[in-house]
Amino acid sequence: MNRIITIGREFGSGGRELARNLANILGFAYYDREIIAEIAKRTSLSEKYIQNVAEHRPVIPFPIHTGRTFWAVLPDYGQNVQQEQHAIIRELAGKSDCVIVGRGADYILRDDKPFRIFVYSDAESKLKRCRENSSNDYEKGAEMSDKELAMRIEQINASRAEYYEFYTGQEWGGRANYDLCVNTARCDDLEKLARAVATLI
Repeated sequence: MNRIITIGREFGSGGRELARNLANILGFAYYDREIIAEIAKRTSLSEKYIQNVAEHRPVIPFPIHTGRTFWAVLPDYGQNVQQEQHAIIRELAGKSDCVIVGRGADYILRDDKPFRIFVYSDAESKLKRCRENSSNDYEKGAEMSDKELAMRIEQINASRAEYYEFYTGQEWGGRANYDLCVNTARCDDLEKLARAVATLI
């Protein structure tokens, strides 16, 4: 059976960078946005739309009143995206040893006994990392005020928690759901941290 590492992470914690380093050190395949690109290939949907659907819990439909109550019948693209995402994650995990970031992979692959990591940090460190990192991961945080950026970080993490808990019935970041919880607050060298984590795999 392939060795599988799943990494859940708070926005601004450096979890994605830690995951990349860990995959490089171990020589494992690395999957993150590649999953979104593959879903786009298999559907007629754009990557931007898929990214939005794949990271948010579905909106419960509401009744429309026109003399009598009925439920609006709309194409359930969200469900299709989730089905494709689950299938792709299972396919990728079956190919080789790998590191998979987010998307509830720890739960989807629970029967494969992945090594489940959750990466978190304190508010000050997350704000600092977003300020210093110029990648798209941090959505131009340098252009926001501290208050605006802190609120954005909280919103993203609340959305991730809602998504995870909706689809898994488990607590996002709850220590009972992971094999290792990593606090990056005091760590500026995530490659060094990844090397330490690699010794546990």
